[in-house]
Amino acid sequence: MTKAVATFAGGCFWCMVKPFDQWDGVYEVVSGYTGGHIKNPTYEQVKSGESGHYEAVQITYNPELITYQQILDLYWPQIDPTDPDGQFHDRGKQYRTAIFYHNEEQKQLAISSKQALQNSNKFKKEIVTEILPASTFYPAEKYHQNFYKKNEEEYEKDRAKSGRDEFIKDYWE
Repeated sequence: MTKAVATFAGGCFWCMVKPFDQWDGVYEVVSGYTGGHIKNPTYEQVKSGESGHYEAVQITYNPELITYQQILDLYWPQIDPTDPDGQFHDRGKQYRTAIFYHNEEQKQLAISSKQALQNSNKFKKEIVTEILPASTFYPAEKYHQNFYKKNEEEYEKDRAKSGRDEFIKDYWE
């Protein structure tokens, strides 16, 4: 069984699991924290914005069934890539967008996809999603994992009030 890993920050990690979780070749999507300066951060530390971490998802997938490029193509339409201060109603550096690359190929594909998006003129503002080397990824607390499945009503309410779906409809559909 061939496995590869991709890591993305796209605001609240609850909303970033489902878009990847439903594809053949995706083994697992884990909500967690990356990019900060505290070992084993808690949700409260990350949410405060003081730990330096991003809320992120780490995707384990089979590159023979779904490519990294396909995963990138799934990622961009989940976010507002022009917002430097968070995503939708989630504000703060812990909710910024980023692609964390695990090797040189992922880095080059991420850079190319970001440039293509900028050149597409889909957005009037600059694409500010960062492309950063992957660092230690800490899985979030158990109650955050697969939140959309375990707490469907709360997930749908939070997603509805966030403004994410309206943005996706306006810019990506």
